[in-house]
Amino acid sequence: MRSSVTDGDPRSDWEHWHEERVTQVAAPHGPLSLTGTHWLADHPDGRLPAVPGRWRDDGDAVLLSAAPEDGLTLDGAPFTGEVRLTADHVPVDRSRVACGDRRLVVMSREGHRAVRDFDPDAPARHVFTGIEATPYDPRWVVPGRYRPYGEVRAVRVENADGRERGLHLSGELAFTLDGARHALQVVEEDDGALWAVFADATSGQDSYRFRFLRPAPPASDGSVTVDFNRALLPPCAFSAHFICPFPPPGNTLAVAVPAGERQGLAG
Repeated sequence: MRSSVTDGDPRSDWEHWHEERVTQVAAPHGPLSLTGTHWLADHPDGRLPAVPGRWRDDGDAVLLSAAPEDGLTLDGAPFTGEVRLTADHVPVDRSRVACGDRRLVVMSREGHRAVRDFDPDAPARHVFTGIEATPYDPRWVVPGRYRPYGEVRAVRVENADGRERGLHLSGELAFTLDGARHALQVVEEDDGALWAVFADATSGQDSYRFRFLRPAPPASDGSVTVDFNRALLPPCAFSAHFICPFPPPGNTLAVAVPAGERQGLAG
């Protein structure tokens, strides 16, 4: 969920944003429902743990074979036989393959393919009680400036699953906190908005080990509002089966940022 600037009261806007975040995380096919990410290279026989059907790497796609007893549907209709699937680029609940209420999502990373299993009956959904977040504080809203690089810089960073993958950085987001200058390396997304993976002095102690920041697109002069009240927990804070990237070099702030989302809560 991206940061935004509205004409309403900032505190009320933040409270509405926080409520929407809790709803999105707890949704039937939200982050809490991910019960597995199965890399096809780890299962050469095509049989994935607890996932019906047979899933095989087929060059630039995935070949799914299904029998009637597998109980799979494709595009909402019962499916048997074989079909080639490319990576899903739609919301999880609209993925092509389903098994009852479960959604089986094909994903691709750096030429490697996997199948994700989103199950509304995942135990994590039943124990989730909310997101611990610091109440809105205007001190954590500061002006920033985006400085794009001349060309995208590719770096390799460790991911939450222990594997190293590329992160393509577009520029630097500079800002001041408590009189000290800071900068985060960011990705510029397709719609012009920015995305940063960062840690700070609270990470791994009072907050999750790293978080995301998604400012709105910068203005034509590069100015952008940096609102740490809307720092986000990454998906891997809700399910260990996500492969979120860790902060790239330079994106660990020496200052404590006790703002935004801190931890997921379970009863």
